Amino acid sequence: MQHRRNLLQAPDAVVMIRPHRFHPNPETAADNAFQRQINVAQDATAHQARAEFDTAVAVLRTRGVTVHVFDDDGSRDTPDSVFPNNWFSTHVGGHVAIYPMHAPSRRRERRADVIEMLKTQYRVQDVIDYSGLENDGLSLEGTGAMVLDHVGRIAYTVRSNRADPIALERFCTHFGYEPMVFDARDRQGRDVYHTNVLMCIGTDMAMIGLDMIINPARRAEISDRLAEGGRDVIALSLSEIEGFAGNAIELSGHEGRFLALSQCAYDSLSADNRARIGQSLPLVPLNVPTIEHAGGSVRCMIAGIHLTSRPTL
Repeated sequence: MQHRRNLLQAPDAVVMIRPHRFHPNPETAADNAFQRQINVAQDATAHQARAEFDTAVAVLRTRGVTVHVFDDDGSRDTPDSVFPNNWFSTHVGGHVAIYPMHAPSRRRERRADVIEMLKTQYRVQDVIDYSGLENDGLSLEGTGAMVLDHVGRIAYTVRSNRADPIALERFCTHFGYEPMVFDARDRQGRDVYHTNVLMCIGTDMAMIGLDMIINPARRAEISDRLAEGGRDVIALSLSEIEGFAGNAIELSGHEGRFLALSQCAYDSLSADNRARIGQSLPLVPLNVPTIEHAGGSVRCMIAGIHLTSRPTL
């Protein structure tokens, strides 16, 4: 009988959704500055995204990560389904959250079979479903809208229409996080739509686009809070953020913890930042350039499982 040890900030099991009809979603383009159109036939785009996905899964499995793959056949018109971290999250103690989504097309991504798998293979005590808040025009797009410090119990959240303060307060009350809300803008002065394109929190280090945080006092406070417990806080430049360097996730595999990020993100990092990250953990780049056209990268593709697995006989 084996019990899987799940590390607090770096899960060793994840859920990923294999896309079959992937394409950049026009419904989410208005406030996602990372999203870009592709001048290629949609079938070819979908095929390339699927190939990138399969290669990424293979790399993670080779590193020793348990990857639960679910196929999206596209019948529900869910172009962003490859980004499941927005509609659910899991938490130590057997807790699962289901989130209200801003765009109607993204609400169709929620699927009962993922939740049932979690209940079957992991110890789930409760599932708190916030999706009904959509009827009141409220959204909180999971670990896209929030970057969670599971050690310090802080929910870092950029203020946006993807992160309603009422929904955030309810989540933080139920799950025991302190909300830390701030404003951030990109090079063109546009509001950042998801916190997880701006920052990544690992066990021993955190990466964040500090210059994008508007209020200097808040910027200093966030940097100080991230540094609590001895974390190395690595400031990312605007160019590094634009290359998706902030959209990374720390995972655990056969040889310990590592940082999963895209090849684009890896290439965008300065030599100094790459070296600093490497002092904490190895970097494992995944090549997902087609998927990144939809405005998300590796972190968005991975929903971490912070649950205890049920024993196998």
